[in-house]
Amino acid sequence: MMRLRKGALALISTYGLAVANPAVAAGDAAHGKMVFARCAACHSMTPGKKMVGPSLAGIIGRKAGTVEGFTYSPAMKAYGRNWDVKAMDAFLASPKTAIPGTRMIFAGLPNAADRADLIAYLSAAPK
Repeated sequence: MMRLRKGALALISTYGLAVANPAVAAGDAAHGKMVFARCAACHSMTPGKKMVGPSLAGIIGRKAGTVEGFTYSPAMKAYGRNWDVKAMDAFLASPKTAIPGTRMIFAGLPNAADRADLIAYLSAAPK
């Protein structure tokens, strides 16, 4: 019973942190680095290093479609939002649903914990 309470308190405090400051990801960045391996075929975490996709260094807080020198789809350019936790979570869940017309061919991450962990990794990475 005590273990359940501690787990519930941890969940509530983590959720509270994410709600209080939506720019802070409440996942496990170490596991998120492993999840990022799925992204690494197309994206780099090195600032300015473009691959098939743009560098994701410093993506949290950055306006979508604005990495200098990368050619984005008209849909991504028109999206107009900053990549906060909520926007990134929706995009990672289903890129083509979140931004119809995106060129990103990745189907998405259906597991919410994996998305939270990946967002935590992206949030913690150097810019």
